[in-house]
Amino acid sequence: MSDDQGMFNVTEAHLNTGLRGIPVGTCRTSFVTPGEGVHYCGYPISELAHFPPEDIVYLLFNKELPTSEQSETFRADISKRGAVPESVAAVFHTLPRDGHPMDWLSVGIHTLGMLDTTGDWKEDALNLIARMPRLMGLLFRIREGRTENIPEDDLSQTMVQRFVNTLDIDGIDKAQMERILATYLVLHMDHGGGNLSTFVGKAVASGHATVYASIAGAMNALSGPLHGRANQSCLEFVLRIGTSDPTEVEAFVRGELEAKRPVFGFGHAVLRSEDPRATVQFALGETMCPNDENFKIIRTLREVAPRVLSENPKISNPNANVDIASGALLHYVGFKDPTYYTTFFGWARVAGIGAQIIDERAVMRGGRGTPIYRPKYIAEQQSLRHIE
Repeated sequence: MSDDQGMFNVTEAHLNTGLRGIPVGTCRTSFVTPGEGVHYCGYPISELAHFPPEDIVYLLFNKELPTSEQSETFRADISKRGAVPESVAAVFHTLPRDGHPMDWLSVGIHTLGMLDTTGDWKEDALNLIARMPRLMGLLFRIREGRTENIPEDDLSQTMVQRFVNTLDIDGIDKAQMERILATYLVLHMDHGGGNLSTFVGKAVASGHATVYASIAGAMNALSGPLHGRANQSCLEFVLRIGTSDPTEVEAFVRGELEAKRPVFGFGHAVLRSEDPRATVQFALGETMCPNDENFKIIRTLREVAPRVLSENPKISNPNANVDIASGALLHYVGFKDPTYYTTFFGWARVAGIGAQIIDERAVMRGGRGTPIYRPKYIAEQQSLRHIE
């Protein structure tokens, strides 16, 4: 395609629509298709779902899956970067306990940046990824008031193991928790370049703010109920249903629609079939917790909701999306408070946003990077006037 060849015809109807569907750049880490959903560097997510998270981070940063030797070297590199300064915990102790966990996460990332920023895009992105497990663990412990006897951070462990070790929750199956979390992280690491949190992170970085400031901004974007916090809303929705009886579930769904409330966990802007990330999680649930009450509810919802939603011809995709199953699985392995769920989304997305920031700052346009983001706005309901 030549530089002057048209790609998109912008009309007045596109104004004030949130740039929806308007091309603004390119993305090297992922893309989404209507049939197979998100792909990482060309690989359908269904083929990557059970890889170790560290290998998928490597893929996003290097655009190729690692060999066994590269995987081992990369994990060792992540381990060397993982130490979190003690003063991060001190900052967390000053935050209000009733503040939303996503606000804590944003503050924590900013704090890491104030304590240790190299100014090198890739180094800072990898350092942040390496420190996220401990940061997340401290966030949970301190916000919940479990501040005594926090285990030391064992940097020899995987990223997920380090987080679970920091949590140190009694009475849970750590192996199951690690498996659910590892799959969750892989499924949520990236989703194209134009979703709100990724776009915000890249826009902040375009002004040459630090990686930490850019990703903290991305976490603030992710925290909204129309974006990342949908996974919290979905589990709360499931808990409200409270039954897996198909007749009662259908009545509940119809009641929500009649009240003009959203049916959480269904629909997607691009997909026209069930989200493969949902399919992976349903299969995991059937293996790990087929008789869990919440899982039985979402199993019924998976059958009932698309049928009810498809009665509305305006709904182009009534099928399950990634959020429908993730909350039930997190709840099953011990995360009973859904207000924390979006922090897991944020943790995962740090890798994808970090990789895209590096591409835009150090790779695009022959290494010059993309210019500072500055979309054009058209003046409206204004005319030139003077003070008389």
